[in-house]
Amino acid sequence: MSDSANLCLSCLLCCDGTLIGFVQLEREEILPLKALLDIEEDSDGSGIFLHPCKNLCTDGCTIYDDRPSQCRTFNCRLLKSVEQKEVTFDTAVEVIKEVKQRKRSIEKQLIHLNITLKSLSFYFKMVELKKYLKRLPTEESETSTYQKLILDFEQLDSLQSTTFGITPF
Repeated sequence: MSDSANLCLSCLLCCDGTLIGFVQLEREEILPLKALLDIEEDSDGSGIFLHPCKNLCTDGCTIYDDRPSQCRTFNCRLLKSVEQKEVTFDTAVEVIKEVKQRKRSIEKQLIHLNITLKSLSFYFKMVELKKYLKRLPTEESETSTYQKLILDFEQLDSLQSTTFGITPF
């Protein structure tokens, strides 16, 4: 198996809702994928499904051969960098580990601060968190607890933008 395939299978940050919040479906994909995905259809015949993908498991994608075209064709900047030999496979794996660690840290801080966000997807939770932090009174946001959360959030946002080529939040 190629480094590219191995990297994607060890990462899964797009499928678990960390990097991407939803997948746009082509009209012709909707009917065949209805049995596999929870699709939200629009009146114009287009559709999306939200992440985390329900077909993601610890071994990867359970519908890999039947996955939507956007999933088949998506290549993040990190993957492209590995394919072009600008970044080594091992370095890319370390970057992925760092993103996962920052994600876990933020999730723990949300629990500690008793911040309840409605979204299931980490991507959309971070969109909610950004709005929440903007509304936070200045004196509260300047506490060390909130400063750590804000720093982790900003660092994760920057890492995703520069390394994966995705500006999520």
